[in-house]
Amino acid sequence: MKRAGILNRHLSGALAELGHGDGVLVCDAGMPIPDGPRVVDLAFRAGVPSFAVVLDGLLAELVVEGATAAKEIHDANPAAAALLAGEFPGLELVPHERLKQLSAGARLIVRTGEARPYANVLLRCGVFF
Repeated sequence: MKRAGILNRHLSGALAELGHGDGVLVCDAGMPIPDGPRVVDLAFRAGVPSFAVVLDGLLAELVVEGATAAKEIHDANPAAAALLAGEFPGLELVPHERLKQLSAGARLIVRTGEARPYANVLLRCGVFF
């Protein structure tokens, strides 16, 4: 058993398979999940695990070169907007419908138990060198 880092075997394995430019959608429990991308569903109950906790764990494991979120996040979920702005100074904002379209091209979708709207971000993987 791993001693540190992400212990969920499905998530740990999926992260190990990612390469430069691959997309990872971290989403709330209400985001529609498109057919195609690999999905690791961590949702246990409403709010568990939270979007912030899952994002924090993923950022400890990934190199991220860019991030995209729905522009509606500012009005609908100021806490998530502040979290993303702090983590990603160059955060790209697009209409929510566009984010849903982009999520179909993600290589991995990580579903959280977050029950607040628009707690979604599409991460673009970078490289560590």
